[in-house]
Amino acid sequence: MPVHWFRCPGVAKEPPKGTDAWDEVVMVKENTSTTLVCNGARLQGDISINWKVKSVAADEWKLILSASEKKKFSGGASKASMRLTDDNFRDTGDFSLDVLPEVEDGGLYSCLIKKQERKVKERIFLLAVLKVDFFPAAPVPQYSTLRLFARVNPDISVSKITWTTPGGLPMKTEKWPSSGTVTKVPQVQNNDAGTYTCTIYPWGHSNGVLEAHVDVTVDADKVASFTNISHSSEISTATQTHKSLLLTCPSCQGDYVLLYWLPPDAKKHSMMKLVYQYDRWSGSTSKHSNKLQLAGPPYDPEAGSFAFLLTPDLKEGGLYACEVYLNDVAFSQRTRLSVLKVKTSHYPSKLELLCLYSERSEIQSVVWKHDNKSRRLQMSSNGPGSISTTLPLPVSSDAAGNYTCILQMKNGQSIWAAQAVTVPPTESASTSSLHPSLSALLLLVPVVAAAVGVLLWRQKHISDRGIEQSLSVQSGEAENIYENPEDIRQVMNPDIFKN
Repeated sequence: MPVHWFRCPGVAKEPPKGTDAWDEVVMVKENTSTTLVCNGARLQGDISINWKVKSVAADEWKLILSASEKKKFSGGASKASMRLTDDNFRDTGDFSLDVLPEVEDGGLYSCLIKKQERKVKERIFLLAVLKVDFFPAAPVPQYSTLRLFARVNPDISVSKITWTTPGGLPMKTEKWPSSGTVTKVPQVQNNDAGTYTCTIYPWGHSNGVLEAHVDVTVDADKVASFTNISHSSEISTATQTHKSLLLTCPSCQGDYVLLYWLPPDAKKHSMMKLVYQYDRWSGSTSKHSNKLQLAGPPYDPEAGSFAFLLTPDLKEGGLYACEVYLNDVAFSQRTRLSVLKVKTSHYPSKLELLCLYSERSEIQSVVWKHDNKSRRLQMSSNGPGSISTTLPLPVSSDAAGNYTCILQMKNGQSIWAAQAVTVPPTESASTSSLHPSLSALLLLVPVVAAAVGVLLWRQKHISDRGIEQSLSVQSGEAENIYENPEDIRQVMNPDIFKN
């Protein structure tokens, strides 16, 4: 059903400046009959009626038809889809025009009544014609990209065009010069079938809106095929663990992006798995790794410009395939990533510097080097993807310094990771050397205490001998309190404390 609304000066918001004024806006879907209502006096004497049309941007009007009391003729702009509503228009004064418009018929229409070549009345209509369409044709194959188009001619007549899903949810839209207002449903599923609604809002505060409905069915037995994938040249690169790396995608603007990953040094591509998925039309994201995120400027995922930031661990090297889909065309960019990691292992007599790397197929060589280039390092491998060098402990001053693991790729790119090795502080070493002496000294404390105890007991035993001992001393027979030297030696022997 056509929608009519009228200009109310001083009340409604005006459309953009620079266009001709009109008295009434009529909005209608393409190939839907509508009437441009125009009434006047009976056609008699010198009174005539003229219907004219022009586009909003044009300067000159083109004649559709002209009629007077005695004659009627069609102009160059006349079409079979345009005719006067009332065949008895001369007597009734009903000069309304019936139109069955195509989208190209949108524009300004003038109903001009003249008397003796002087304008008596003129009414100008802005006829806005809406065309909605979708592709692919129904039934839509699964996993294809459903495109919904809405175009209004002239578009100056509306302030906004929206699309909603069968469930009533608003959809992201974009305005394209050739197609009008567009929305998409990538990777169509069976549950995407239903009625999509396009709503046209006029300029101003009018409550009148025009809705158009599109019924979409999905083919449950047919799946879209993406066999024609455009592949860019494969990229080979390397990075250290936990450092951000940019994974580029095809430079074309897309509807959605899929990122696949094959673990490092894997031989079977059947092991490749989907790790990130983003649909810019619905805004939905599905990811299986916290190490990945969509890159920001100069990339803009919401506008279809994609790239990823990866902060990898050693095991997250390998092959990454970024696939960008635009409508039903796919573009692919593959990146082989080697990841480098350095770590140390401490043993009682040595320090091991270990260099680990993944995606070995891209590696030309891996070596350890010291600040002192004249210092030769002995290197060994504990298995594929590792190389190590060892230092005897304690670390000597000539062995200290920066040790660098350098990874050279087959494409000429090099990356490196450094490990600093320092001599233990002198103060720390002196303190450490005192510990054995202090320990031995502490062990002697109970031994000395035991010896003192024995001596005191012996002294008490002698004093109990009374006067007899005194006489002995006076006679010069001095008592040796160390009667048995073995006593004291036994006391001083730490083995007596052993169980």
